[in-house]
Amino acid sequence: MSRRRYVARGVPGGYRIWDNRGRRWWGDLYELCPDDLLTELNGRADQTRITALMKRYRAQKR
Repeated sequence: MSRRRYVARGVPGGYRIWDNRGRRWWGDLYELCPDDLLTELNGRADQTRITALMKRYRAQKR
C-alpha cells in the first residue's frame, strides 16, 4: 500500500502540511488552506509544484 508523502492536516488554528516520509511538519501554518495547494496535495502531490505554491503563499503573508 502506497502512502502519500504530503498531506494537509487540520491543527489548532488552521492547517499544516505533514511529510509522511520525514515524519514531521513541513512548511508554515495556514489559517485557511489554499484550494490549489490542497488540490495538489490530494492529487499528484508533485513536490516541485507544492514548493512553488508554498513560496507564493509565504510571500503573500509578508
